[in-house]
Amino acid sequence: MDIPRIFNITESAHRIHNPLTPEKLATLGAALRLERGTRVLDLGSGSGEMLCTWARDYGVIGTGIDMSQLFTGQAKLRAEELGVADQVTFIHGDAAGYVAADKVGVAACVGATWIGGGVAGTIELLARSLRPGGIILIGEPYWRQLPPTEEVARGCLAGSIADFLPLPELIASFGHLGYDVVEMVLADQDSWDRYEAAKWLTMRRWLAANPDDELAQEVRAQLTSEPGRYAAYTREYLGWGVFALMPR
Repeated sequence: MDIPRIFNITESAHRIHNPLTPEKLATLGAALRLERGTRVLDLGSGSGEMLCTWARDYGVIGTGIDMSQLFTGQAKLRAEELGVADQVTFIHGDAAGYVAADKVGVAACVGATWIGGGVAGTIELLARSLRPGGIILIGEPYWRQLPPTEEVARGCLAGSIADFLPLPELIASFGHLGYDVVEMVLADQDSWDRYEAAKWLTMRRWLAANPDDELAQEVRAQLTSEPGRYAAYTREYLGWGVFALMPR
């Protein structure tokens, strides 16, 4: 079980696999007013930066599940590095359908809502692990401005304009599902840069070290096209945020 190898290559040097900077991740933790000992479940936990830094800074106890063997291994190393290996557990596995044995104070899926078939299904899945009074975290793209054409939407790596909502409509959709939005932290263009542009140096160095790899041509094509595509499309049109929800 693993994610497609291309993602393990392009994001192998990332600690955060979404457009949040370490500063924004810390802002999110502070905004949630986390209490020491709070249980956190993170579905699609990547390299574990959220759980590890929150364990260090706020004393949470957490479990993360991710399909990437590489990222799960990096998460375990990060927990040891920050001295929180006794507070957090990382599991290599499929987060789809995962329900915590003990109810948690924060149930999160920050940038992997495909595990529940979309936002609504992922919220429903997370709610099954949530204790009364707990908070659900959803990380999701939205349109900063609506693409003028379907071609522009595809340039943002969306299947179509209908894949995402403008921010006001996304927030309204949480209410339609029966949840209050109680906090949010949004990516900006600078934090998008740090997520996307960091891949380019990783790809260049990987190509230098692996010129004969079976994926070398694909990585070379991405490195050639991605800076221009990102600057023309994603950076201008696509937003991203983490939304804190509580059931009404």
